[in-house]
Amino acid sequence: MNKFEGMLFCTDLDGTLYADDKTVSKENLDAIEYFKSQGGRFTFITGRVPLTSKKICDQLRPNAPFGCINGAGIFDPQKNEYLMTISLNPQVTDLLREVDQRLPDVGFQLNTEQTIYFCKDNEAMQIFRRNTGLPNVVRAYEDVTEPILKVVFGHTEDARIRELQALLTSHPKAHLFDFIRSEFRLFEILPKGASKGTVLCRLAEALGIRREKTIAVGDYHNDISMIRQAGLGIAVANAVDEAKAVADHVTVSNNESAIAAIVDLLDRGELSI
Repeated sequence: MNKFEGMLFCTDLDGTLYADDKTVSKENLDAIEYFKSQGGRFTFITGRVPLTSKKICDQLRPNAPFGCINGAGIFDPQKNEYLMTISLNPQVTDLLREVDQRLPDVGFQLNTEQTIYFCKDNEAMQIFRRNTGLPNVVRAYEDVTEPILKVVFGHTEDARIRELQALLTSHPKAHLFDFIRSEFRLFEILPKGASKGTVLCRLAEALGIRREKTIAVGDYHNDISMIRQAGLGIAVANAVDEAKAVADHVTVSNNESAIAAIVDLLDRGELSI
């Protein structure tokens, strides 16, 4: 039997697999190939949409579907199709209207299965487009007719994001949604029950892998649910304190080939599940 047979390894991308310069080290790539060669299933769970994930898929060649949209979707890159999506309650427009009126300097975008619509632009949305290479597809939120999988708000100031969070979570219809801060500049509305942790469990079930044999590694608030759900939950050294607090193990930082460090410990039996 191969050393990693029956295991599922799920990583976050930004701040975890990616170094700060947005590259994936050769050490990480070699470790991923070794993990797969020894029978392990390797994939990623990200806040990104499949539209912005092709390059990383080509580079990593995951041998399992990947989780996307912070838990609102599972995508099979081999079949080039979604295996699952969860849409937002249509009443999300009430929350959008509230933000649009009360916090007019906060930018936001709507994520659908095939398109990201930029409904209100600001510096944070411009940075987002530069980092992802996405085109600036502009549309008023009232005119988006496709099911919305998540809403991403952005602002460069922490105080404004906190004000946004307070506004959204105190809205009378907040109970219909989940909310997550996915980056320093970004705050999201997700479908109720959608999370990276939920996706990890669904992937494991679909692959016939026991949850106790899953590994998850991440760095930010949106990774906490999968770190908690995994049989072995790991935070990188640069992770937020809340992620470290729920992790079974804290490894090196994203700039020190964290995935390679984890695979090495698994290989030597110093980490086990």
